[in-house]
Amino acid sequence: MAVRIRFSPFQKSPRRRRVLFTIAHYYGASPDGKYGSTRAAAAEGRRAALERTIAGLHQVVAQPQALVHGPSHGFIPANGIDETEIDVVVCTTGDSHLLDGLALPAGAFRHHPTAAEPRFLGFECHDVLRDALGRYDWYCYLEDDIGIEDTLFFTKLSWFAGWAGPDSVLQPNRFETSDVEPVRRLYIDGEPVKPERIGFIPDIHEANRISADALGVEVGFRRVTNAHSGCFFLTQGQMERWAAQPDFLKRETAFVGPLESAATLGLLRHFRVYKPVRANAGFLEVRHLHNRYLGALLQFV
Repeated sequence: MAVRIRFSPFQKSPRRRRVLFTIAHYYGASPDGKYGSTRAAAAEGRRAALERTIAGLHQVVAQPQALVHGPSHGFIPANGIDETEIDVVVCTTGDSHLLDGLALPAGAFRHHPTAAEPRFLGFECHDVLRDALGRYDWYCYLEDDIGIEDTLFFTKLSWFAGWAGPDSVLQPNRFETSDVEPVRRLYIDGEPVKPERIGFIPDIHEANRISADALGVEVGFRRVTNAHSGCFFLTQGQMERWAAQPDFLKRETAFVGPLESAATLGLLRHFRVYKPVRANAGFLEVRHLHNRYLGALLQFV
């Protein structure tokens, strides 16, 4: 039997954090597809991942969130220290997408169609972010299979930005999980065997490792050669700084390739980019919604 609970819309905070998410989404089947977005058998998986990516932003990051409150026979607001309002823009090219039939409520995202060459679609997201300057506190880019599962995600980012300074950007560690041993949780963006193969290599010696006390422990962060996470998160000041650079929107591919460069190259060129160190890798993390490595490309002997 359903329980009837009184619900009244919560009063909005006068100063909510405002976050803009842009998502680069492409699907076009190809017989020799290298990425999941081009594998012929991957359509349903790609659609499901995109749904989880967008739904997760609303369920984990955005308000309203609530706690059942028996005395009032209703709800009371929860997670008020992290009140966040979001907008989600999905960038596509031509008809090569899976937006039709997504099991998402109306208004969950805005569609931004383009005529971009598919490999350079991520740079269209940069254009959207630049055009929105002045309207948000955080400017974010996601590949279409990245899940945020931490309700304190932007609280942690704001904390880091507050003491590390505007020249420093914190990237999350991207992980996959398995139900069986030997590895249950794998952070997939480690340092490369041959760094020269990734192309652009930043000078990471200045302020290579920094740390601060959080929740009674020392939390460390390190600059790494492979700062890729399939996403980035910039404050308004950082986005303004990057958008003013002469190489912004030049669609350069010096870091691995076009897809990786859209997510990472600009950050490496214009900021000190950090990730949480191995001992506290989960301090800031995002889920890779396709287990491309754990249980697929990697085989444990």
